[in-house]
Amino acid sequence: MIELPETYVLAEQINKTLAGKTIKSAVANGVPHGFAWFTGDPAEYPSKLNGKKIECAKPGTGYTCGGNTEVYCMEWLLAINTPIKYHAPGEKLPKSHQLLLELEDGSHMSCTVQMYGGMLLFPLSEGRPESFKWNDKPDPYTNEFNEVYFDGLRRGVKQNISVKAFLATEQRIPGFGNGVLHDTIFNARIHPKRKMETLADKDMENLYKSLKSTLFAMRDGGGRDTERDLFGKPGGYQTILSNKTLASPCRVCGGGLVREAYMGGNIYFCPTCQKI
Repeated sequence: MIELPETYVLAEQINKTLAGKTIKSAVANGVPHGFAWFTGDPAEYPSKLNGKKIECAKPGTGYTCGGNTEVYCMEWLLAINTPIKYHAPGEKLPKSHQLLLELEDGSHMSCTVQMYGGMLLFPLSEGRPESFKWNDKPDPYTNEFNEVYFDGLRRGVKQNISVKAFLATEQRIPGFGNGVLHDTIFNARIHPKRKMETLADKDMENLYKSLKSTLFAMRDGGGRDTERDLFGKPGGYQTILSNKTLASPCRVCGGGLVREAYMGGNIYFCPTCQKI
């Protein structure tokens, strides 16, 4: 799933490739998907978006599942947390899509939901709807997200929850989900099931430094290699722990890696480097 590092990559690519172009036609929910979410009736998206110029894109605030890429279309805001793909004029378009924008020069932008995702459309004049959980929390890439703030997050949760629950649930950290979790805690040498109450101050210091450095590496590498950018290319950041690396030995100790079901998803870890 798209998470915070990829929203930065997608926003930058949209600004370079699509900003300034006018939407000729829009199709929402063209191929219905049980876990594709829209605001209101998707049949009304064309009347709202047709003729609107894509002004810019920004990294998302992460109020749904993972990070959102925000695409500003004059008086409308598209908040998208699915993969976004650019199609040059004449390029073959996907048969299955939940959002398809045709632009004035014959190019297209498409969104195809994988597991689940939202393509939410808001009128900027009315502000952000209170019914949605918009995050006003600091972006981990900013100086505002510092060690003092991170320690405050720690003190604000029950200490019997796991490190995974602390980092990757409740959107405590905007756009930080299960996808970026594993490399972050591996680099801090912390097991995803460890309870917060077992972490010493040094563990928290290592976790904070790893969170910052790992997210920067993911963003600056062009996103994770488990996700694709606007042009359909895998990200340049090579994941340490993911489905792509499960069959490989740990790059630190050489031991076997493990995947387990936990908290409604999978966790990846090295049982030698990350002691429970």
